[in-house]
Amino acid sequence: MSKRPLGAQISHMLKSRGVDVIFGIPGVHNQEMYRGIEEAGITHVLARHEQGAGFMADGYARASGKPGVAYIITGPGLCNIMTPLGQAYSDSVPVLAISSCLDETAARRGQLHQMLDQEAAGACVCEWSLEARDAESAYALIDRALTEFAAGRPRPRHIQVPIRALEAPAAPAPEDTGALQTETVPQAAAERIAAALKDAEAPLFVFGGGAVAGARDWKAVVERVRAASFTTYAGRGIAAGNALNYGAYLARPESAAEIAKADLVVAVGTELSEVDLWRDDLGHRGRFIRVDIDPAELRANQDTELALQADAAALARALLGLDGFSGKTRWRETEVAEARARWRAETDADRPGIVPICDALRQAVPAETMIYSDMTQFAYVAKEVWPMERPGHWHHPFGFGTLGYALPAAIGGAVARQGRPTLCIAGDYGFQYTIQELGTAVELGLPLPILLWDNGKLKEIEDSMVRAQIAPKAVVAKNPDFVALARAYGAHAVAPDSVDGVAQAVLRAFEAEGPTLIHVTPAVSGQEPG
Repeated sequence: MSKRPLGAQISHMLKSRGVDVIFGIPGVHNQEMYRGIEEAGITHVLARHEQGAGFMADGYARASGKPGVAYIITGPGLCNIMTPLGQAYSDSVPVLAISSCLDETAARRGQLHQMLDQEAAGACVCEWSLEARDAESAYALIDRALTEFAAGRPRPRHIQVPIRALEAPAAPAPEDTGALQTETVPQAAAERIAAALKDAEAPLFVFGGGAVAGARDWKAVVERVRAASFTTYAGRGIAAGNALNYGAYLARPESAAEIAKADLVVAVGTELSEVDLWRDDLGHRGRFIRVDIDPAELRANQDTELALQADAAALARALLGLDGFSGKTRWRETEVAEARARWRAETDADRPGIVPICDALRQAVPAETMIYSDMTQFAYVAKEVWPMERPGHWHHPFGFGTLGYALPAAIGGAVARQGRPTLCIAGDYGFQYTIQELGTAVELGLPLPILLWDNGKLKEIEDSMVRAQIAPKAVVAKNPDFVALARAYGAHAVAPDSVDGVAQAVLRAFEAEGPTLIHVTPAVSGQEPG
């Protein structure tokens, strides 16, 4: 391939490295990056806002297992995508943001899109944020990012390229050196865990999102040992169907008492962070082993007896290759089932009216449905009471906790999963953060059901204020006519009047031409609004 502007060569390089889709918005500063998209054979998805582009790249990455890539402009483009990059950092999602930047900022002021330090701004929410001043550097940084996504904790990276460099003629990127072999068999770690399991009478596993890739093997491990298990919200679906699985009820205060019954706790692929527990202490009193790919997490708990850096999936396979660690247990299936039932009832009492809709939807939607939810009370309930049959099929802005995630992320997921069902769940307030991305979903013709839970207020904040004895303030905002607004974008829209009607509307939306907004209020399940 002959020389052409570096901006075009970057697209060709990405295509050669397996990138098929790019999310973004063109501008005068990054237009050279758009020169090569079509000729490289890459699909470009036009977002309505760079925040939407970032969330789409995040949702695409979670659904496909491949990095999500976004093209953004200098200055405000980078600022707008920082929230999605922060979310991707919190949830370990491989997103690569490539932006333009000004050629010089020290001596010259008042330039279009100028920031004081764009590179440093990106570093606040990314694993790293670096500038490539020529073609060789750009190619090296792209390969470095893609390699690190495959070899370690896949957090976002940002690469910025000066406008003049994007416009300059450049030779093609070097040939791809081929797939990276990253896995090593963690035999020693497996043997140490097996020895601990052999001595335990009440072993318990806590699985996080980092264990999803090895979910089938981890389920086989807990069944062999007859161990109890919990999952974080991100780990839902691991050990699904096992009678000794407590589910995703870690945040229930009483879970600490159940965990205290264990004489050995093995935490796999989880930070056990504030948003996992909502308390300071996991509750364990026995031995504690921690497994994580990120060494920074291994000493996060001072009571850790054994900290093992290992890939969770490889470790599960290694464990299953060993003999002699299955056997006795003090756990009782009836006690686990009773605890799950108590916690489900508590969840229903805390936020009435949502559990019946969750139950109806769970029975109706296909098992392969991938769900993207926003920060909304509907999701807070569903994350506990909706047991997932398949891990890695419910995505939520867990750690960073941004509003506006669900719709654009679901669009990215639906792009990655053409022909398979994807469901968006949002609340009335957060939906308005990124509601403009309805235009993108319509433009793409995605059969995407958008379940909009509308309780007419920031109900979770109102409840928190009441608990803190603060008179609720600024928790009610005038909503638009969501059904009319969705139709104005060219989407379908319905407002079911029953729980069964909600489930049927979702099923019809999977078959529709284009997205469908499904407007749901607490009255659907017999609750008063608010």
